[in-house]
Amino acid sequence: MHDMGSVGQMVLRRLITMVPLLLVLLLVLILFGAGFAVKILWWVAIAVLILWLIGFVARPKNSSGRWYRW
Repeated sequence: MHDMGSVGQMVLRRLITMVPLLLVLLLVLILFGAGFAVKILWWVAIAVLILWLIGFVARPKNSSGRWYRW
């Protein structure tokens, strides 16, 4: 059987090997999430640009030239 000192050292050794692994996994998860969010934001920006261009081209001719209300 193990005494308390060797059990504590084994737990500490296991903790030292697990913390870097968990940090790397956390970093991968954050970068994957950020990449996904940036990709979605690019698609949203393209959709808004297309809507703005359609509104700019298809604006009414008899108004002041602005198709928005502000």
